Parts: sequence; C-alpha cells; structure tokens
Amino acid sequence: MRLAFLIYNYFPYGGQQRDFLRVLESCQSHGHDITIYTMKWEGPKPSNARIVIVPVKAFRNHTRYQKFSDWVNAQLLIEKFDGVIGFNKMPGLDVYFAADPCFAERALSQRSMLYRYTARYRHFMKFERAVFSQGSKTQVMILSPSQRQDFSRHYPCCASRLHDIPPGISLDRKAPDDAAEQRERFRSELGFKDEDLVILQIGSSGFVIKGVDRSLKSIAALPAEIKKNAHYILIGQDKQEKFKRLAKGLRIWNRCQFIGARDDVPKFLLAADLLLHPAYSESAGYVLLEATVAGLPVLTTDTCGYAFHIDRAGSGIVCESPFDQGALNHHLAQMLSELRTSSFKANGIRYGREQDLYLMPERVADYIDNLLKKAEHSRSAFESVT
Repeated sequence: MRLAFLIYNYFPYGGQQRDFLRVLESCQSHGHDITIYTMKWEGPKPSNARIVIVPVKAFRNHTRYQKFSDWVNAQLLIEKFDGVIGFNKMPGLDVYFAADPCFAERALSQRSMLYRYTARYRHFMKFERAVFSQGSKTQVMILSPSQRQDFSRHYPCCASRLHDIPPGISLDRKAPDDAAEQRERFRSELGFKDEDLVILQIGSSGFVIKGVDRSLKSIAALPAEIKKNAHYILIGQDKQEKFKRLAKGLRIWNRCQFIGARDDVPKFLLAADLLLHPAYSESAGYVLLEATVAGLPVLTTDTCGYAFHIDRAGSGIVCESPFDQGALNHHLAQMLSELRTSSFKANGIRYGREQDLYLMPERVADYIDNLLKKAEHSRSAFESVT
C-alpha cells in the first residue's frame, strides 16, 4: 500500500517525533511505501521513504498549519494514497495518532474566556473538530485513559473511533543486569559523589509545559541539609534563558546543569536518583515509563497521561490536581530523604519486566493494515455491485 505520513515538524528528540519514526519504520517492515509531508525535517532521514518539504510560510503558527493542510490535501487528490496517517490534528486523515492532548479541554481548563475569541483558538478548534466531530470518519490512536476521557467529554460521538494502544518505549531504557556497575561508572564520569542527590528532568520542545519552573521552585525550597547535596540536570532542546534567570533568582544556579538534547539518555536514567516531571499537561509522558523501567523513582503530576502507570507500578509519587507547589516541595524532600529505604526502584524494574510497554509501533502498524484491508474490501464490494 501507498501511505502518506503527515507531521508539521520533525526533529530527533521529541516524543511525538520518536513515535512517528518508529511507526513509520514498522509500517515499512510490512512492505508499505511511505511518503512524508512536513514543513521541516531535522536529523537523519529514514531510508526508503520519500520526504516532501511543504513550501509554506506564515508569521503565525496557526496560519502556517492551515496553509500546510490546504497544500497537502490538494496534493493528496493528485497522489491517491491508500491511507493518510497524521501525527497532528488536521482535516483529511484516515488515522490520527493522538500525540497531543485534547485542545478543547486545555482551552477550557487552562485559558481565560477571552482566549476563545482569538484566531488561534478558532483554528485549533476547527482542526480538532475535523478529527473528532460527528461527521468525521478518522480513526484515532490514543495513548492514555485521560485522553479517552477528555475527547469523549467534548466529542461524545467519537468514542467508537478511539483505539487504545500500549506504550512504545525503547527496550534500551530497561535496567540492565549490571545497572549498579553502570550507575557507579556514569556518576563518576559526570563528576558526582555517592552523597550527591541527582535530580533529572527530560523534555524537548516544551520546558514551559513540562513544568521546569515548578521543578526549580521545588529544588529551591528543599531543606538545607538536603539542598547542599542536590544537583538538577535538565535535558532537552528548547529555549533556556527564561529558566536560567529563574534559577539564578532562586539562588540555585550553581546546582543546575542545562545540557541540551542528548543521545545517551539511558546513561542519565541510571546515574540519577530521581526523575522530576511536574508537567502542566501531557498526553502521555514516555519519560515517566522510561525512568520507571530503568529503576529511577518518579515524582510527577496527574495531568500526565502516563501518570497512572506510576501509581500502578508503585514507582513514585503522583501529585493530584489542582496542583499545589507546596505539595510538590514536600514530596520532593520526602523522596530524596528516603531513597535508600523506599521500594520505588525495585517496583519500577519489576513493572518493566512484567508489563506490555514496548510494542506500540507494531500494534499501530497492524491496525493500519487491518483498516486498509477493510477499506479495500469495501471498495471492491462496491465496484462489483456497480
């Protein structure tokens, strides 16, 4: 089959982009021919896939997205693909991989009434309705129960088109048999001593939504006897200046390292003592599971789609909504003071060995195959009648 894969922008370190590439490669392993439509591509290119850089420009993102959709849909009428798979919400999709949360829910719960009068709001609502409203036939791959709840609340008629898929974290995130030896070696490479408390946060293209400000405030609020050994490492590709200023204002800059995007994340998962991820909102949050299966205790918020895995695994603490900075501060201090006695590490490693957390790309590719076969059968039946 000939498939079109649509994504606004690709770069190597985003969770959405990793899902995109892994699903693409799994579909290729099934023998499908794939063309990618995107506005920007950074990093290595997949083999045997045609990449089309859509030539659209605009000052505002939502205007650029509209132009992208218009251009691609016009091209799809010419190319005649067997299936169109999108990783952003837009009209004309056969399958939408729900890497983003429900826009209607976020606009209602996190924005003022005035926001609903903006052009940006109108655009994103129009594109979300194109996928989820009653007249749509788009099939949706959802990542978490919270997505099902939010999409079903705002678009009640879409429930039958929502399909749960398992996580798709990489197997190299699991704690290896020699995890203790690797941890000691990596900490030595990074310059940390046994008594140092290494707090890790990971999040490309979203330091604001990932709650980096909340993290810095909680570190600043640590009791002096804990703070003297605390070190914060932020991994990710995003604008840093705002958060550097905040760290300096909180007088903890000497305890912070902002090290940009990395290819060796498993090393940091083993070397750290705690993953801190107090996100404002997140559809999934793969890093929560990556830390869990590596044996790294997790402190996060219930607004992350995969936070339920932390509760289910017993691999950390989930802060309940509405968010309270004082509660986050308390939990961080508590977890750091009880690292040697808590069962979070062992619980996470066991969860990673017992649960289906790695097969998402294969499951999505199988679903796409079945969908296309049904569509082909329906077309053949119609043509035989006519």
